[in-house]
Amino acid sequence: MNRYKIYVYAISKNEEQFVDRWMDAVSEADEVIVTDTGSTDGTVEKLRARGATVYEETISPWRFDTARNIALDHVPEDADICVSNDLDEVFIPGWRKILESAWKPDQTRARYLFTFSLNPDGTPKKQYPMEKIHKRHGYRWIHPVHEILEYRGSEPEKSGWVTGLVLNHYPDNSKPRTQYLPLLELSVKENPFDDRAMFWLGREYVYHGDYDKAIQTLNKHLSMPTARWLEERSASMRFIANSYAEKGNKREELVWLYRALAECPEVREPYLALAKFGYMESNWALSFAMAQKGLTIKESTGSYLVDPASWGYALYDYAAISAYRLGMYETAEEYADQALKTDPENKRLQSNLLLIQQKSRKTAAKEES
Repeated sequence: MNRYKIYVYAISKNEEQFVDRWMDAVSEADEVIVTDTGSTDGTVEKLRARGATVYEETISPWRFDTARNIALDHVPEDADICVSNDLDEVFIPGWRKILESAWKPDQTRARYLFTFSLNPDGTPKKQYPMEKIHKRHGYRWIHPVHEILEYRGSEPEKSGWVTGLVLNHYPDNSKPRTQYLPLLELSVKENPFDDRAMFWLGREYVYHGDYDKAIQTLNKHLSMPTARWLEERSASMRFIANSYAEKGNKREELVWLYRALAECPEVREPYLALAKFGYMESNWALSFAMAQKGLTIKESTGSYLVDPASWGYALYDYAAISAYRLGMYETAEEYADQALKTDPENKRLQSNLLLIQQKSRKTAAKEES
């Protein structure tokens, strides 16, 4: 017997291709409620055929928080637990039982693992905590884009971790990001003291190739008194470095990469950025030192800022190539072997290891003779 009334709610638009997979997962809920915001394909009809309750709404001007709040408003008042997820996100089978086992009567929100991207073999590529499961009352969505749940209840907020609950993301990469930039600009206009919104806007300018605005906005982010999370500050500095690189200013690029490292030396990302810089500039000593140091960090923070490349073959690869260029052939072979073990099917890594092995053998034979 189910312990709680659990309702899934979502927004949709032209997502017919995801309906069956999504409904197969969320059907463990007592009811599935979808607010469709203007589909022109068969999304609405297919959802209803699969048992979802679908409301059709026009959101103008468009903003994600408004859409999600309207969707939440359609959830019945007697819901104990509200589960918000999108149609390109799929919970693991048995998620309801896992959630009910962990949920406490006085709890207001649940935290769980969100797999943002997966490797071809289905293992997590980028994964971090998510918290879009909450009680029916006391929560509203805020921000036009990159929206978050804000607690407005009268009692203290109580969040609990749900061990074993995983939500996997299978993104539709055909959807453009064009609406994100104006919505982020609006978000910063509405929330000028929100450092996270400022960071996201600066990052978005980088994605759009507007590097001057990116540098200006990210500097503004770094100057904000509330911007205290060192990992995010380091990421902001690396985006500034990237912007200067795109503008052809190598000096400023290197300055900001070193600043990013100094800001947060406990994560791999700044070491990878500097190892790559050294490689591009044929500064083999820099590349080797940064790759080697980055590899001494053995635990990921698990935040949304973690770059999967930092935990793949890249650092081993830069260490191998730079060691080879520095004449340290045995060391190069060790790192090349580690790189290949991380990605065994990579043809370039296979070729690199073979080349390094041949050079190492010739050098050893010459020394013996």
